[in-house]
Amino acid sequence: MSAQRRRPRGWLFPEGHVHAHLGPLLLVLTFASGLVDAVSFLGLGRVFVANMTGNVVLLGFALSGAAGLSAAASATALAAFLGGAAAGGWWRRDGPPVRLFAPLVAGQAALVAVALAALGWDLGRYPVLVPLAAGMGLQNAVVHRLGLPDLTTTVVTRTLTGLAADPWRPAAPRRALSVAVLACGALVGGLLHSGPGPGWVLALVLVLLTAVATVAGRAGGAGGSGG
Repeated sequence: MSAQRRRPRGWLFPEGHVHAHLGPLLLVLTFASGLVDAVSFLGLGRVFVANMTGNVVLLGFALSGAAGLSAAASATALAAFLGGAAAGGWWRRDGPPVRLFAPLVAGQAALVAVALAALGWDLGRYPVLVPLAAGMGLQNAVVHRLGLPDLTTTVVTRTLTGLAADPWRPAAPRRALSVAVLACGALVGGLLHSGPGPGWVLALVLVLLTAVATVAGRAGGAGGSGG
């Protein structure tokens, strides 16, 4: 019975996980990741700030001399992402991850607000790129510390592999939803970027992150504090 209390079974985690109650909030972060990458790729010169796998590949292409790509932009995004991830991993390293979720997402929201201001003031590519990438590093750090399977919020290669290799497992709906939510975020981001403009995309991201931080903060880590 005590083991079951430590592994609540949210609808996303029928097999149980100590942080299962945070699953829906990670889906919101996944959607936000698609939005953010739409802004960076479509508006900042074909560079990713959330999907570092893609960004590393783009860096390699840029170094090979491929037209339309910037090695400097990709390297800057990678460095900022790593800086954010290092900060998120270092901060209160011995604390329970569930207690760090709300403040780290709030920190990410603050960085998105900085990027939105830089965009509004037309300060150029890097003042927007750097805080966005650093914020995604923070997000990935806290998600990594939570250790919820299939909800990395930015990368779906392994999730897709699991979905194809083990389609009948209880995790299949969660995996499919994670992929679909990321794609929907990119779709909505692309539509908003080509319509009202990138500022609207970042404003939506800011609203979503603020909502996630608020909900998580009010929950106060209810539903598990291990880690």
